[in-house]
Amino acid sequence: MSSLYDTLGVKKGASQDEIKKAYRKLARQHHPDANPGDKAAEERFKEVQTAYDVLSDDEKRKAYDRYGSTNGRGPAGGPGGPNVDFRDFEWSGDLGDILGGIFGNARGPRGPRRPQPVRGADVETEVRLSFEDALRGSEVKIPVELTVACSQCGGTGAQPGTAPVICPECNGRGVISESQGLFALSQPCPRCRGNGTVIEQPCSKCKGSGRERRRRTYTVKIKPGVKDGTKIRLKGKGEAGANGGPNGDLVVITRVARSETYERRGDDLIVQVPVTFSTAALGGKVDVPTPDGAVSLKIPAGSEDGKLLRIKGRGAPRLQGSGKGDVLARVRIQVPKRVNKKERELLEELGKVSG
Repeated sequence: MSSLYDTLGVKKGASQDEIKKAYRKLARQHHPDANPGDKAAEERFKEVQTAYDVLSDDEKRKAYDRYGSTNGRGPAGGPGGPNVDFRDFEWSGDLGDILGGIFGNARGPRGPRRPQPVRGADVETEVRLSFEDALRGSEVKIPVELTVACSQCGGTGAQPGTAPVICPECNGRGVISESQGLFALSQPCPRCRGNGTVIEQPCSKCKGSGRERRRRTYTVKIKPGVKDGTKIRLKGKGEAGANGGPNGDLVVITRVARSETYERRGDDLIVQVPVTFSTAALGGKVDVPTPDGAVSLKIPAGSEDGKLLRIKGRGAPRLQGSGKGDVLARVRIQVPKRVNKKERELLEELGKVSG
């Protein structure tokens, strides 16, 4: 008799990815919707679903590999159901507690199954900001396409005035069981796809999906000092959850334009400050631009080209904590291209002194 691995066409040591790939291929091929009225295809689909239900679950797969198969014969081929050696168990409780969760309970359904809540997916979008808006903060409106609960049926998938009903095939359990001697092997119900309910009158707007695509606009507060790539998370503003699950989040990523004046280094801003040769040599003051307005900066005598002078507390606002970074003024000595006779004499004299 073939094993569950044979049913899926994979080797016993196959990985979960290989098992999933084989299952998807066979499920599409033999699904009842693709083969209406074909009983053989329906039975084959059930076999494939049964094999995947066991082999895709690590605990079920270990039990199957160790104790036998689900086709009424043990690994050695003998009749009489799964070849389970009860001497291997050291358990003082009910045996059904051990095997019931693996192969199902043959005594029948235990009541309707409630679909598990599923959290909605997160959605990412980008917002573009000028360098100045990123420093001072702003409010922006962000339009985003989302999958939300259908506005007509409220997410039930059923036509307004009606509601999903308990699946008559599985009585609301979401699974059906096939007897295998002492045990029953459970598999997802092919009619309700494991939901436990069916929609007899689908919503005319969403065609029974309970979802629709809609454009929504959110106002996002941009804190002062955001950087390029900063992520702002809006809780519950993402895709709608399923089966009563919570919505996902909307993640807004800031894209900040480059500045023509400043180079950003963390919370500090670097600015190039042109200084005359004489000011660099003799010292003096120059005006330095900052986001809060120009500041007079003292240039020490003998400053070299490239020297950084710090203006504290005039940089970018800190996202974490309080206060601001600094402005770093980089001295750029402007060498005159043309000099008159007097200037030349002075420069030559300065050269003799410094030499």
